[in-house]
Amino acid sequence: MQPLTPTIAIHLTAALAATAIGPLALWARLGRSTYPRLHRAAGYAWVILMLITALSALFIRGLPGTDWAGYTPIHLLIPVTLLGLGRGFWYLAQHNITGHRLTMQWTYIGACVVAGAFTLLPSRYLGQWLWGHLGLL
Repeated sequence: MQPLTPTIAIHLTAALAATAIGPLALWARLGRSTYPRLHRAAGYAWVILMLITALSALFIRGLPGTDWAGYTPIHLLIPVTLLGLGRGFWYLAQHNITGHRLTMQWTYIGACVVAGAFTLLPSRYLGQWLWGHLGLL
């Protein structure tokens, strides 16, 4: 199993926190009862956590020879995440709430749910830890 480096610890902590906070930010603006202050606070916290997650991922590399200069295909989610966050704020500045909502929902799904599923692969740190503790590796 790979060692838990400080960079991986920061990345993992921010990613798990963002995955947990994201639904709160999305829920706070659903339906008839909305909570704008909660939405804004959870939303900003989620964006900051996603920035930490994406930027820290730049410093996490795989084994040499198995990828492109240490980067694996999951690293393609870095620019996708950064573009999604930027586009979400751009829509907000344009007062396009529908565009903002859809962009942030898809960014959450892609950057937290899809990327989170990939981290459970046995070759990834979290996958090694989880499957190893369950006795499946």
